[in-house]
Amino acid sequence: MGKRLALVLALAAPALPLAGDDPMTRLRVEVTNHKEQPVPRASVIVRFVEGRSIKKFGKKIKRQWEMKTNQEGVASFPAMPQGTVTVLVIAERYQTFGDKIELNEEEKTLQVKLN
Repeated sequence: MGKRLALVLALAAPALPLAGDDPMTRLRVEVTNHKEQPVPRASVIVRFVEGRSIKKFGKKIKRQWEMKTNQEGVASFPAMPQGTVTVLVIAERYQTFGDKIELNEEEKTLQVKLN
């Protein structure tokens, strides 16, 4: 019985640090113009402001993501730690959009209307 318990604990030990990782959010940004038409090829930049815990000492920590919207005006970002981020949307012939948002759920969709 003691060997089985030791085996179970040894197998479960590597999974324990994963349970305490930061919660993650998948961000989706939908960009439209004043006529509700999608804006393709708009640059969407997400920068962290606060809320990240530094657990990866000595490793490169990604603090900014840059994507372009597709033909439907959508930019989907990979999972990122929750916290406060600044979202910038830049598109040719449109006014630049910028705002701070709070990422505190598993999936968040931000709808941006450009003038």
